[in-house]
Amino acid sequence: MRALRLEMLADSPLAFLETVAEAAARPHADYAARVAYCSTGPEVAQFVADPVPTTYALDSGTPTPTNPAADRVANPAADRAADRVANPADDRSAPRTANGLPRRVPERHRRLVGHAGGTVLPGEPAVTVVFAVYVTPAWRGSGLLAHLIDGVATWSQACGRPELMLEVVVGNDRAVRAYQRLGFVDTGVRVPHPRIPELTEMQLRRSA
Repeated sequence: MRALRLEMLADSPLAFLETVAEAAARPHADYAARVAYCSTGPEVAQFVADPVPTTYALDSGTPTPTNPAADRVANPAADRAADRVANPADDRSAPRTANGLPRRVPERHRRLVGHAGGTVLPGEPAVTVVFAVYVTPAWRGSGLLAHLIDGVATWSQACGRPELMLEVVVGNDRAVRAYQRLGFVDTGVRVPHPRIPELTEMQLRRSA
């Protein structure tokens, strides 16, 4: 999770409240604690995508991309830096050796490629705020964004919140179009950027 967080902040600094320097200064224990907090309960959740099964790879050591799905971050108790997530791939489709045994993915290839969070919205108990949405550049346009949003939506419904809301910096037309393709609608509400006063954010909503 730490590596993905640093990548997110470096790639899209205007979309997040934390800076790369601030995130890099936090110890691994902070990330582990955050993942543990988000792994259960109805108030906040994080969903991530792993592009390959966590235990499979080609014989050459190169990971085989699959169609990643969003999974809620697992409890990090047994994994340093909370980098472990549930396996989104179907074992039946995983690459295998000539004798049919699973091929193990070297640890250096285990890298998350997407993230989306959800949390409660004070004053609106029927709404989940979608936050920290990110897809690594190589996976943009692959449909992964929809998987991540679907993960948040399913969790939101299970928590009794039938609506999603998110905010995008005005002028980030690519992001707006991507969310509109997923059913989000501009509400007309504009709010100041929480960190940069010169910027404004637009609010979009859709049903979970």
